[in-house]
Amino acid sequence: MTRQGDIEGDRSARAKATIVALVVALFLVALFSLASGASDASAWDVLTGWTAAPEAGDAALTARDRVIVYDIRLPRVVLGMLIGAALAVSGAVMQGLFRNPLADPGLVGISAGASLGAISMIVLGSTVLAPVMATLGIYALPLAAFSTALATTMLLYRVATRRGQTSIATMLLAGIALAAMASAFSGVLVYLADDRQLRDLTFWGLGSLAGATWTKILAAGPIIALALVAAPFLARGLNGLALGEAAAHHLGIPVQRFKNVAIVTVAAATGASVAVSGGIGFVGIVVPHLLRLLIGPDHRYLLPASALLGAALLLLADAVSRTIVAPAELPIGIVTAAVGAPFFLWILLRRRGVLDL
Repeated sequence: MTRQGDIEGDRSARAKATIVALVVALFLVALFSLASGASDASAWDVLTGWTAAPEAGDAALTARDRVIVYDIRLPRVVLGMLIGAALAVSGAVMQGLFRNPLADPGLVGISAGASLGAISMIVLGSTVLAPVMATLGIYALPLAAFSTALATTMLLYRVATRRGQTSIATMLLAGIALAAMASAFSGVLVYLADDRQLRDLTFWGLGSLAGATWTKILAAGPIIALALVAAPFLARGLNGLALGEAAAHHLGIPVQRFKNVAIVTVAAATGASVAVSGGIGFVGIVVPHLLRLLIGPDHRYLLPASALLGAALLLLADAVSRTIVAPAELPIGIVTAAVGAPFFLWILLRRRGVLDL
């Protein structure tokens, strides 16, 4: 008879092998993303430009190619990895916190709340919120998105949780209501925007990495990085919560303080990501669910694996968005929604027992 320890050991070994494979996959996808585009710089040229001596790098990449690769594509790749990892980890943390695989920042209104903060800063940053913009500088936009995402997350948790139990139905309905409220306020701000702001907001709302710059990375990157660094320390608490709040308390986990830290982590990662990329949906629900089927629910492995797979998938989606309608560019949010929406329906049908897959 197979012992429980043997099963856990096998799953642990599979999880570690999966993480190693995801590291390799992320490197290959990043290299592909750097090498794909209008410039004829090959993947080998890009790689030798990194690793070879300066003279060899100059020979491999022309001056024009170096500008395209290092000043346009590389910030886009770095930002894509940060945002993909942030959205996937946020989804994994939320699913562990609410103990339901349907939880996702985009589905329960957190992304809409973050969008409200970002839109407020974009539209009112030169008028009503000018002092805030002057004080915070490049950090004003991600911090505004983080603040409204945090407020939305805390309100959602308060509404959906009663006597220590979180109702998934209440959570989804409350998320729809909060998203509608945020969209209404955002609509008022869009109505007040000028023509230039309207063009920016329309493209931003669909989700895109087209405007990636080192300045944006400097603004949102530290917030996202702090959230990603904090996430692995939530693994033990999330594993404990899977047994119930009472069991987690008996395991020595300070449940309420842990929930607060988890909520702030999700709000920081989601808010900063939405501020610089706009609405990119379904990454947070697709990635953790796929990995949970593959390596199990242990958050010690699920969280780092989600970060790696989320980064790789978003870079891959970005490469598709740049090439599928070339020379134009499709907003990346459309690509992720086209893939993620059917997957979400499959999860719903599977949980209802309609499909046995």
